[in-house]
Amino acid sequence: MTVNLLDYDLEGLAVFCEGLGEKRYRAVQLFRWIHQKGATQFDAMTDLAKSLRQKLPLAARLTGPVLLSQHISADGTIKWLFDMGGGDAIETVFIPEEDRGTLCISSQAGCAVGCRFCSTGHQGFSRNLSTAEILGQLWFAEHFLRRHLQQSERVISNIVMMGMGEPLQNYAALLPALRVMLDDHGYGLSRRRLTVSTSGVVPMMDRLALDCPVALAVSLHAPSDSLRDSLVPLNKKYPLLELLDACTRYLAHAPRDFITFEYCMLDGVNDQLSHAQALVQLLRQRTKQGLTCKFNLIPFNPFPASGLLCSKPAQVQAFAKVLSDAGIVTTVRKTRGDDIDAACGQLAGDVQDRTGVGQRMFRQRRLMTAPAAEAAMSVPGA
Repeated sequence: MTVNLLDYDLEGLAVFCEGLGEKRYRAVQLFRWIHQKGATQFDAMTDLAKSLRQKLPLAARLTGPVLLSQHISADGTIKWLFDMGGGDAIETVFIPEEDRGTLCISSQAGCAVGCRFCSTGHQGFSRNLSTAEILGQLWFAEHFLRRHLQQSERVISNIVMMGMGEPLQNYAALLPALRVMLDDHGYGLSRRRLTVSTSGVVPMMDRLALDCPVALAVSLHAPSDSLRDSLVPLNKKYPLLELLDACTRYLAHAPRDFITFEYCMLDGVNDQLSHAQALVQLLRQRTKQGLTCKFNLIPFNPFPASGLLCSKPAQVQAFAKVLSDAGIVTTVRKTRGDDIDAACGQLAGDVQDRTGVGQRMFRQRRLMTAPAAEAAMSVPGA
C-alpha cells in the first residue's frame, strides 16, 4: 500500500525518506518539488538521485483531489467542487483582490456544529478530511492559478480555513497541513496570513496556541448565551465567557494583536442596536483584561431551509456604527461569489444533504459535470 505524500509535513516526509534509506536532505528536495513546483511525476524530479526516483513509485504516490466542476463568478471568484468519494463533495474558493489572493479551504465533508445560518451545517456531517485532502485543495489551486493567470510566482497570498467544516474538530489532520502552508520549503505563508476560523472549540483553541499559532477568527454571532445557543449549538458546551477567556489566552501566542470576531447579520434576530450595545458591554470588561478584537459583519446569504433573512444594509451600517463609536474596529464583509453560491455559508449546500435523495442528486451531478471539468482543467505539474 503506497502512501500519499500530500499527507506529510516536512518532518513526516523526512521520516519517510529515512525509511527508504535516504538522507533527510532528500525530503527537502522532494517537498519543494511537490509544493513549490506542483510536480506529480517522480521522474520529473530531476535533482533527486535516480535510485530514489526508482524507489518512490513503489512506496508513494501524489494524489490530489478529483475535480467535478469549476465555476467563475463575474467578480473573478473561482469555486471548485471536488469529489471526496463515497458520495461526499467539498468546495474550495479562490477570491482575487488587488493586493492579495485568498483561498478558502474546507476541513470536513459537511459539518457537525449545525449553525442555524449555515447551509453546510444543514447538510449534516459525513467525515473529517485527511491532511492530503486539506492540502490537496491548496496544491491544486495554487498550480492551476499559476497556469491560468500565466504567473510563475506564488498566486495565493492568504489562506482562510473557513470552508466546509469546523477545522478544530479535525485537529490531527489540520495541524500538519498548517505546518506545510507555513514552511518556507512549502508555501511560505506568514502566520499573519493564515487564518483558522472556529465556532469556539475552546480546548483546541488552547492547543493551537501552543502548537501552531496562526491568525484566529471566531464565529460569535450573538451577545448573549441564550441567543448564541439558538444560533451556534456549540455554545451550550463552551459558553460565551469561557470562549472569550480562551480568546484572551490565545492572544499571548498569536501573530496578530487581535482576534477577529465574525458576526452574521440576521434580520430581526441578532441585528438590533440593543444587540450591538450588548456586545460593547460584553467586551468592555474583557478589553481591560487584555482582549483586543476586530468585528467582521457578514451579510447573511439566505437559503430556504434556514427560515432567516439578511439584515437590511441600513441596519448593518447602524449596527457597525455602534461598535465603531465604542472604539471597536468594525468592517462589513463585501459579498463575493454569491452568483456561483461561493459566498460565506453557501458552500456545497446544493450538493449533499446526507439523505438518499441528496445521494442520488450528487451522483447525477457528478455524471454531468465530470467530463466538462476534465476538459477544462489539468492537474498540478501537467
